[in-house]
Amino acid sequence: MPLPQSRPFTAAARQRGLSLIELVIFMVVVSAALAGVLRIFIQATSASADPMLRRQALAIAESLMEEVQLMPFTFCDPDDANVETATSSAGCASSVEAIGPEAGENRFATPQFDNVNDYNGYAMSGIVDITNTAVAGLSGYSASVAVAPAALNTITAGSGDALRITVSVTAPGGINVTLDGYRSRHAPNAAM
Repeated sequence: MPLPQSRPFTAAARQRGLSLIELVIFMVVVSAALAGVLRIFIQATSASADPMLRRQALAIAESLMEEVQLMPFTFCDPDDANVETATSSAGCASSVEAIGPEAGENRFATPQFDNVNDYNGYAMSGIVDITNTAVAGLSGYSASVAVAPAALNTITAGSGDALRITVSVTAPGGINVTLDGYRSRHAPNAAM
């Protein structure tokens, strides 16, 4: 069987590649795509500080909310002799707990806040810890706490057995974060 004859390569067949026009069109298309991608990166980078401020404000609000919710919620002031046994405010020996701090109480020094409702009206400009030490980098933030009787499932607001805690934090740039939480009175001091 005879072998197929090979064709001689012509000069045009050997020089395959891109023409100048194809190369220019390729560069224009890639440049346009690259410009669009870079614009997205620049926009994302310029707005990246905003989410950080919001996350920091949320962390401050969560921390303050946890601090408030971990406090006792009793009929009597925790300094009262009957604080552990009172099942209503009538059972207090001398100090019935009311919304807001008792005279002289504050978050940092003696006498310290000792009940959930003592935090009502508390506010700070520049975030400080429980020892009143400024937290580095948070001087531009402010926080406030409101505590009020609330209805919660079968608990009526008038009973005083549930409190709504609202923590508001303002970050630099006017970013506001508000958290709401609840605290209910439960055994051993809840009325049964």
